[in-house]
Amino acid sequence: MGERLSRRSLLVGVGAAGGAAAMFAAMGALGLAPVSHETRAFTPPRPGDFSLRGRGAARVVVIGAGVAGLTAAYELGKAGYDCVVLEAADRIGGRVLTLRGGDTLPELNGAAQTAKFGDGVYFNAGAARIATWMVTLDYCRELGVPIETFVNSNASAYVYTGDMRAPARTRTVRADMYGYIAELLAKATDAGALDRRLTKDDRERLLEFLSEFGDIGDTYDYRGSPRRGFDKPPGIEPGAPLPGPDPLSTVLSAGVGRAVTMDFGFEQAAPMFQPVGGMDAITRALAEAVGEHRIKLGTRVTRITGRADGVEVGYAGGTVTGDYCVATLPPHLMARIPHNLGTPVTDALRVPQPMSAGKLALEYGRRWWELDDHIYGGATETDLDITHIWYPSYGYHGQRGLVVGYYAVAEHADVYAALTHDERRRRALTQGKKIHGEKYRSDLLSSVSLEWRRQPHIEGAWMVWPSRGAPYDLLQRPAGRVYFAGDWLTRLIAWQAGAMESARKVVTELHQRVLAEPA
Repeated sequence: MGERLSRRSLLVGVGAAGGAAAMFAAMGALGLAPVSHETRAFTPPRPGDFSLRGRGAARVVVIGAGVAGLTAAYELGKAGYDCVVLEAADRIGGRVLTLRGGDTLPELNGAAQTAKFGDGVYFNAGAARIATWMVTLDYCRELGVPIETFVNSNASAYVYTGDMRAPARTRTVRADMYGYIAELLAKATDAGALDRRLTKDDRERLLEFLSEFGDIGDTYDYRGSPRRGFDKPPGIEPGAPLPGPDPLSTVLSAGVGRAVTMDFGFEQAAPMFQPVGGMDAITRALAEAVGEHRIKLGTRVTRITGRADGVEVGYAGGTVTGDYCVATLPPHLMARIPHNLGTPVTDALRVPQPMSAGKLALEYGRRWWELDDHIYGGATETDLDITHIWYPSYGYHGQRGLVVGYYAVAEHADVYAALTHDERRRRALTQGKKIHGEKYRSDLLSSVSLEWRRQPHIEGAWMVWPSRGAPYDLLQRPAGRVYFAGDWLTRLIAWQAGAMESARKVVTELHQRVLAEPA
């Protein structure tokens, strides 16, 4: 009776009396519940917000029909805001770009390409995957966009670096790295090297974990493992394991750190998803919900003039006015547009810099990666300038298929951006042939390459902030009646979720401001 009640005993008692929900609530009160990674709460504007106040909604000019612009117009439209979306390009979506057979791809200072893909083949040239915790999936659910699994990591894909004798399966590389790491740490622990950090119980638990983690057994010697794979897979017979492993020094010299940790990141972890039929299903659904009559394509903004009672936006051929404006252009393009929002705004817009990135689509008439290599989705990781080879996560067992021959970023992307499309294809095929052999070149049907720095009205894959201080904070606030939105104003740069979160923030702040103004 006089004993002190432990937290564990308390939780057991609460759980027995009130069930799991009561126990979880008690854990929260004690600071023991897991931290939620859900996006912050968002309540979209509603018609009742105005009707109950006896007033009407405002008119909003949205600049840019990418994800941020379409999301802002969609959410504002729920309450009856009169939105018009101005888009310089002849298509919606921005960096959400899905190419299909017959589509034309223009390029600054380069020849336009026309995709020649077969029926059912598509290329997500921009956004390509969605993590489960991202608000993007909420919009897929809300808009009725069906989704399917995107295979972000595949043990059957390859790893290849310049220090490797030949490509190796991802499962083999991981098994050897984990096995040797486990051996080193287990032997150091067993020899007492960590006794100052570990209790006796900790030591035993760590050794037990390492034995499983590296498949090193009770002797703590890594001599290979069935996890490495087989020359002949098991069936009726036990199979023939791969020979090896290579010595530790050889495994370390291959420099495969990035390759085996690529999917460790919070935003890269399995499972991941994609819309069925192409990533542009999301932007098409948003545009339909906004109302395509509200979206003006081929309308390049030439001036933004803020006034005390509204905003005037000029474009080639006319002007449009609104009570407010939501500008979602990439900041380096926005900085070029004449405006009266002030020099500090222009200076802040010039701080984030565009990142280079590009992709190459390679269409084949035979899905040899499935037939010959047994690879279904995922990516081969390399230290070559192609960086990755992506295998499709759709159309399994079909006739044709499309492989992403490179997804190059930064300096590697700059190398490809300086080339013509034919030169890009030849260079990438030469690199990919080191992994997949001659079929990688000889079986090719068609190809398309895209370099985001050379895309009109975009001129960059995503933005990079040297630092986020005062310029970042300034652009989080409206310049008069002009608000700024985009993934570049979040911590989710280069993700659709970032654009959506930024648009939601602006919608909330703009709506609160409208409601607070005199009728």
